[in-house]
Amino acid sequence: MFENKVLLATRGHGLARAERDAKGNWSVASLLADEPVRCLASVPGNPNTVYAGTHGHGVLHSEDRGLTWQPAGMAGQIVRALAASPHEPGVLYAGTKPAGVFITRDGGANWTDLEAFRHIRGYRFWRSPAEPPDWRAYVSNIAISPIDPKVLVAGIEFGAVVRSEDGGRTWSNHKKGAIRDCHTLMFHRSNGDWVYEAGASLAGAALSRDGGVSWLQPKQGLKHHYGWACAADPERPEVWYLSAGPYGWGFEPQAHQDGRANAAIYRSAGGAAWERLDGGLPQPMTHLAYALVTDPAAPGHLYAGLSSGEVWHTADYGDSWEKLPFNLGPFHGRMILA
Repeated sequence: MFENKVLLATRGHGLARAERDAKGNWSVASLLADEPVRCLASVPGNPNTVYAGTHGHGVLHSEDRGLTWQPAGMAGQIVRALAASPHEPGVLYAGTKPAGVFITRDGGANWTDLEAFRHIRGYRFWRSPAEPPDWRAYVSNIAISPIDPKVLVAGIEFGAVVRSEDGGRTWSNHKKGAIRDCHTLMFHRSNGDWVYEAGASLAGAALSRDGGVSWLQPKQGLKHHYGWACAADPERPEVWYLSAGPYGWGFEPQAHQDGRANAAIYRSAGGAAWERLDGGLPQPMTHLAYALVTDPAAPGHLYAGLSSGEVWHTADYGDSWEKLPFNLGPFHGRMILA
């Protein structure tokens, strides 16, 4: 018998929902066809509760793993990042364009603007080369420490990685060593010392081992430096993964060019050099893995969502892979396991 699994993925307009039933069969449904969904967040420990952020329609809320949705505030806002607290039910942070951070403590009924975020040094210089014609930067990621509800990190594309120690009331300036062009930013699921980042730099990835206070950029073994997604094993924080493509300037880096992305998925274990993963993955990968998702209940498992709509899965830390028997459709967004 198989455990039911649900993968939710943003598709620009709407969501793809892939579900595996108790017999191991997968089915895919398209939802929210008229909603410009930009980000997703599940509630740690409660897989039924999921939030979605949209372009102009605020936040949506589901209590059935994404089958049905209701408004959850922030109407009119462009919501590009969401993070649900693993400590306090109903607490959710939202990151917006233009760059701002908001908090709700009642599941979306009421939201508060954390105004200090807009007073971070350098804020007025943040610009995103991927956001014509206004070029306004946005909050791409918010992550909450698994051990301290007051410790947050936030990434801006393109601008900074910043940290708060008081639940967002005040913020640091950019943390030296982190990547300013932040694409993915996350705490380890249970170990609050480890924070991971994928971004565009001469490295492509950055790592903190002190809760986001200091950062380093491990480069050894990386042949691609345009980092997009990262993930960490739920049991072993020293094992983490990166999807990346060729680094370069321009409105459409090669990594985003479907059919010729020349991308790869890498693994780093125990501080060793990055290792490019094969084990059945397409070589070279002509479509970028926009999402890497681990399973908190299954160490060693990783799902990779490619822009082609394919989803690949490994159960042995990336040594071998299988293509799952469904397609999400064109996919250039976020994916979560609900």
